[in-house]
Amino acid sequence: MGAPATTTVPSDAALPLDDARRGTLLRLATAGSVDDGKSTLVGRLLFDSKSVLADQLDAVERVSRDRGLETADLALLTDGLRAEREQGITIDVAYRYFATARRSFILADCPGHVQYTRNTVTGASTADVVVLLIDARKGLLEQTRRHLAVASLLRVPHVVVAVNKIDLVDYSRSRYEELASDIRATAASLGVADVHTLPVSALVGDNVVDRGDRTPWYDGPTLLELLEELPTGDDPDAESFRFPVQVVIRPQGAADGGFRDYRGYAGQVASGVVRVGDEVVVLPSGRRTTVAGIDTADSLASGTDLVEAFAPQSVTIRLTDDVDVARGDLIAAADEAPEVTQDVEGTVAWLGDRPLLPGSRVLLKHTTRTVQAVVRDVVGRLDLDTAELEPAERLELNDIGRVTLRLASPIAAEEYVVARRTGAFLLIDAQDGGTLAAGMVGDALAAARRPVERPGAYTI
Repeated sequence: MGAPATTTVPSDAALPLDDARRGTLLRLATAGSVDDGKSTLVGRLLFDSKSVLADQLDAVERVSRDRGLETADLALLTDGLRAEREQGITIDVAYRYFATARRSFILADCPGHVQYTRNTVTGASTADVVVLLIDARKGLLEQTRRHLAVASLLRVPHVVVAVNKIDLVDYSRSRYEELASDIRATAASLGVADVHTLPVSALVGDNVVDRGDRTPWYDGPTLLELLEELPTGDDPDAESFRFPVQVVIRPQGAADGGFRDYRGYAGQVASGVVRVGDEVVVLPSGRRTTVAGIDTADSLASGTDLVEAFAPQSVTIRLTDDVDVARGDLIAAADEAPEVTQDVEGTVAWLGDRPLLPGSRVLLKHTTRTVQAVVRDVVGRLDLDTAELEPAERLELNDIGRVTLRLASPIAAEEYVVARRTGAFLLIDAQDGGTLAAGMVGDALAAARRPVERPGAYTI
């Protein structure tokens, strides 16, 4: 079976498919400014939920003793790179898988330094929840606003803001309520649809997994309780079927085992559900046909006939007609197909060291399709203080802005606000293959300022 073209979570993330179908698998990412305590919070969450192996804890305690610390530095559970440990900062996105009796989690601990905002975009791109930390002493910083903007643009369903280090302000209720009010106002200005706040102390453990008795004025859930209750919003039946073709499996000629005449199209279901007998369209050609069969490696080995496949399963689809299908084509529901276009207007988070200028030539990667593109215009950049688009002639590292692109060949694009998987794209350096930008089809900035009411909203 073909793997997804753009993978931002480890391969084991695709294992609990039944959990994903039932909504019991939650993908979360942490974010925040430098030294707000993200890695410590993640370590506390893993430790207090008893998700740390004995040898991992022994290694952390040994390193902590070597540093002269009296207690284990739980941040070391996620800061795995040597440079991270030596500098005391998070550089790369660290993924962890853990589970409680109620839910399974895939956790991405993202960097806080402005230099590594690109990594935060990666970690948040597939998240159901972003857990954003702020230091109770410092309040909201520019990087806090940047991360809220990223969460809004990426249409992350839920944002949880943990007011950390509440112990360093003497567990002040007035300070927490002041910050909670600031958070709600800033989130609303940036179009964050669903935001929750809670006071925590990652170092001590208050309100992370266990409730702290030093905040009797807070009667809401702990962080883990909230994460166990938040709906994922993953309902494949409510989405239109989209299937980017990753690999074309051709007839093997003299091959034995009954696969001599086998032809199928392998990939990962990006959204929706497909069933045998469904009418589909192949884009960009527009050829219509029907689904003749659906296979996985296990079903072929056992001789089992599958009747349906749903996101995010990796499968092979067989079609009734021998139509021309290639890698990068999109198989979609015939009556709900996206439009095909060579002109794309999109919002991008610029991740390149060199500025983005009109006339720049890049590669655009959309699902499994990569095409040449030229930047027609840089429309503007987001002012994080005013949450408004301001005129700009270029985009610099970590800027968020709006651009128009002309493609050498068409793609089946749709608005990111409608479809996260098929509305996303990457801009790539044609010379060295480096990622230059994470993009969203459509005016995501305007969409963010008009937040939609999510059916999965959770009220506490």
